[in-house]
Amino acid sequence: MRYPDFLKEGGTIGFAAPSFGCNIDPYKSAFDNALKRFKEWGYKTVLGPNCYAGEGLGISNTPEKCAAELSEMYASADNDVLITCGGGELMCEILPFVDWEKLKEADPKWVMGYSDITNFTFLSTTLLDTAAIYGPCASSFGMEPLSQSLEDAFKLLCGKLPEVHNYPKWEKDGFKDEEHPYEPYNLTEDYKQRVFIPETGSTDAVGVNNGVREIAQAAAAEISFKGRLIGGCVDCLVNLCGTRYDKTADFLERYKEDGFIWFLECCDHNPMDMRRAFFHLREAGWFKYVKGFFIGRPLHYGEEMFGVDQYNAVTGILGELGVPIIMDTDIGHLPPQMPIISGALAEVVAEDNSLVIKYDLK
Repeated sequence: MRYPDFLKEGGTIGFAAPSFGCNIDPYKSAFDNALKRFKEWGYKTVLGPNCYAGEGLGISNTPEKCAAELSEMYASADNDVLITCGGGELMCEILPFVDWEKLKEADPKWVMGYSDITNFTFLSTTLLDTAAIYGPCASSFGMEPLSQSLEDAFKLLCGKLPEVHNYPKWEKDGFKDEEHPYEPYNLTEDYKQRVFIPETGSTDAVGVNNGVREIAQAAAAEISFKGRLIGGCVDCLVNLCGTRYDKTADFLERYKEDGFIWFLECCDHNPMDMRRAFFHLREAGWFKYVKGFFIGRPLHYGEEMFGVDQYNAVTGILGELGVPIIMDTDIGHLPPQMPIISGALAEVVAEDNSLVIKYDLK
């Protein structure tokens, strides 16, 4: 696994829009404020040609132009790291035009983003053997005041955060809009993770579901597992599965001695979509050598369809794998989110309603 150099003090941050661009508010104003903040912190900034573009369908520009921007900025010596402008819907369409050979030959570079940016962070790990950061996009850094989770993401980009942890509260309903582009997270909901382990391994259960027991975290002993981190937004992953860019099986074999920790979260998927997606990935063999899962709160939080909810949509499919499943964690579309290094070795520790991820960059 290749680990890029971390951002140094006074370094240059590049911004690209391989998915959505910051062409409309609240994203445009928030991005402008983020650029101001980075400069006040002493960093230089370089913007790609699509950062303020809105010419494409579901992405900032045409697939060809988005791919060219990403390929050229990644290989360029004019920036030290890349933060993507935003998520979106159709970044998958740029993949045929990305110069993957150029990226392989280039010095590794940190790229940070989430949601639709899974189309790069996942493939960077599995195709290029290069770690990437599944974390906030650029416009989020424009909020006032800055969330602790955003500070942590930037510390990680600078190599100053050897481990990450959950946050006390999360946002169910945000107030950021065109009139309030700098609005911070509306942190009203208490963090409460749910932990499921194989049925035979539990003596302190609050329920049994599909071969796994849910553990009462307040009384549970520490649960930990180690492996190499891999994952992202399930909406994107299930779309990549089976395409010519899906070299996941080869990646799993290369690093099978490490085992794998999958970090996963859903955006547009309702509970039925979630269950179908997890079935698809399981049957495609993606979860071979898995050591454990941690799964973020879905955007469709709390929904139920014909008895299927966000929990049994997962446990009913992944329970048979016989590994811990930690749910409602701080990753994904209901902030705040812990920044995750895709490709890194890590230890995940869950105890007393807390989650800690300890990185080992080798």
